Amino acid sequence: MGRVGIGYDAHRLVAGRKLVLGGVEIPSEKGLLGHSDGDVLLHAIADAILGAAGECDIGHLFPNSDPQWKGASSLIFLERIRELLQKKGWRIENLDASLIAEAPKIGPYREAMRAAVGAALRIEPARIGIKATTNEGMGFPGRGEGMAAMAIASLEKT
Repeated sequence: MGRVGIGYDAHRLVAGRKLVLGGVEIPSEKGLLGHSDGDVLLHAIADAILGAAGECDIGHLFPNSDPQWKGASSLIFLERIRELLQKKGWRIENLDASLIAEAPKIGPYREAMRAAVGAALRIEPARIGIKATTNEGMGFPGRGEGMAAMAIASLEKT
């Protein structure tokens, strides 16, 4: 029996932070504000996986009140979630994620992102979809104030 979960995350763009998307550092004048690295793409993926498994969200597992997660790579979150799935008898069938941002173009980084996510979750990059769209100048992503991401995950029992 399989299960499906969705995830969503959004973070504000600010000066003085590195931009990390899909576990990959991307050259940018601004980065995403967050207690961890602020990687909206990985946070949405994490919540999609957790939702499919019937678990709580990443804010519960990795609270911003816990200093051990300050500045942490969100790839660590995926590794821990993979361990949780393994204990509960779930296997990731596939993931699909969309970044919502006016910039940067992620095409040059897509394969590195898929590889990073695949390595953290120990799944083949071929089972991971990562894409991006703009918000056509509308709302906070359209004004360049932040980025958002959505993801869906399908799991099956092992």
